[in-house]
Amino acid sequence: MPRIPDLKKVMVIGSGPIIIGQAAEFDYAGTQACRALTEEGVEVVLVNSNPATIMTDRQMADKIYIEPLTLDFVSRVIEKERPDGLIPTLGGQVGLNLAVQLSEAGILEKYDVRLLGTPLQAIKKAEDRELFKEMLREIGEPVPESAVVESLDDALAFARKAGYPVVVRPAYTLGGTGGGLATTEEELRSLAGRGLAFSMINQVLIERSVGGWKEIEYEVIRDSADNCITICNMENIDPMGIHTGDSIVAAPTQTLSDIEVRMLHNSSLKIIRALGVEGGCNIQYALDPKSYDYYVIEVNPRVSRSSALASKATGYPIARAAAKIALGLRLDEIENFVTGKTNACFEPALDYCVLKFPRWPFDKFKGADRSLGTQMKATGEVMAVDRTFTGALLKAVRSLEITVSGLFFPGLHEWDTEKLSARLAVASDERLFLIAEAFRRGFSLDRLAELTMIDPYFLRKIKEITDMEKELAQRTSFSALSPELLFQAKKMGFSDELISSLSGINQREIQKFRTERGIRPVYKMVDTCAAEFEAVT
Repeated sequence: MPRIPDLKKVMVIGSGPIIIGQAAEFDYAGTQACRALTEEGVEVVLVNSNPATIMTDRQMADKIYIEPLTLDFVSRVIEKERPDGLIPTLGGQVGLNLAVQLSEAGILEKYDVRLLGTPLQAIKKAEDRELFKEMLREIGEPVPESAVVESLDDALAFARKAGYPVVVRPAYTLGGTGGGLATTEEELRSLAGRGLAFSMINQVLIERSVGGWKEIEYEVIRDSADNCITICNMENIDPMGIHTGDSIVAAPTQTLSDIEVRMLHNSSLKIIRALGVEGGCNIQYALDPKSYDYYVIEVNPRVSRSSALASKATGYPIARAAAKIALGLRLDEIENFVTGKTNACFEPALDYCVLKFPRWPFDKFKGADRSLGTQMKATGEVMAVDRTFTGALLKAVRSLEITVSGLFFPGLHEWDTEKLSARLAVASDERLFLIAEAFRRGFSLDRLAELTMIDPYFLRKIKEITDMEKELAQRTSFSALSPELLFQAKKMGFSDELISSLSGINQREIQKFRTERGIRPVYKMVDTCAAEFEAVT
């Protein structure tokens, strides 16, 4: 079907200020969407309170309002501009919450503004914890034992009945704001009280913890004709209990069997269809590592933080496609501008590994609590792409700008084993470096799996890195450093700087040695189709 003909002017709500726990991923999505709308000949009105974004550059939209994202101000912009439609799903939680407020205040109806893309009922079903639970039960999808509460007494009553620990998840918040893991009644009083205050509708979900289960995400997209595909599946290296924004995330999933992949794939399509989302949608699962049991944890009926990762990881422009879907186009009518030959209805294929590594501000806030939980603390992230998991991991670590070139943390060698073991049991920004140090000290894989609850596959990959470190440390001259070993180290992601620091051989000499033997970097394309089609971008 062609795009909706009477849409001449469309308003886009941005994500507002960049703050701790939110980062800047929605600027990426909003910029992509504004360009997509312009491609379709639509006049774009953008409202965003943050001037320090690409989205608010003058060429991105026809009209730009850099003012507070409040019901009062956005209502005045609508009164002045009289847009035909509003797209709220590209500005994160801020956009969704404003869309709900505008609808309930009667502003959209008063000025005849059509809510484009995901319907209001779908937003409410996904964001209102009670409606969300009811919807999942209706379609036969499992949810953890939980209670939706609007008072502290009800939260405490559920925890006494279900037992601790419990997870607090406020409705209509971003980055886990106001939530957390409560292991005692005192902690629950604090968390539930804060969660109720932060929630737009004074509502929180108190949920039995599934700590230790795998956390899996599916990025899904659907159009108005009910065509839907999964863009990407992702696996958090940390188990459940850590906010996905604070987790190191691998795409595609690394440890799931084909049965598990298909099971969650089918579930994600069922959920997005039941919600009626038109555009991008992120679905989070908890998967039992010892069985095929799983729970649906959360659904974001919008372009999310993970959408930016999935979009860059696969080459599939999720926000661009979501914007065109909001105008009425079907997936099979939207061209894949990367290949120029396929359309947006093709599921991307990945023949490489992508790693997202969070960047925390603890180097600036020295006295801050470095432990990680369900409320996000990262202020940014890096993404690394490589043929191997180890290569992507070492690339990511070098990209963090924390003055390390490998899995070494300054001063870590001075810790005693007792302190190391205690810190390994607590999720923190240092944990990956602690695991590497534990392997150097002879910790077994089974012991580390027990301490961290991280899947043994990821631990084995870290051990491969520390084993290579040991091998290189024994090769202190070119006569001992064979081209074969050097090639293997480079494939694993070791930089010349890291090889030099381990072996003691000058970095420039290493670079010259490998260049003379044809050990040079090569570059691959992220083309959405695993080189099955020629790519034009």
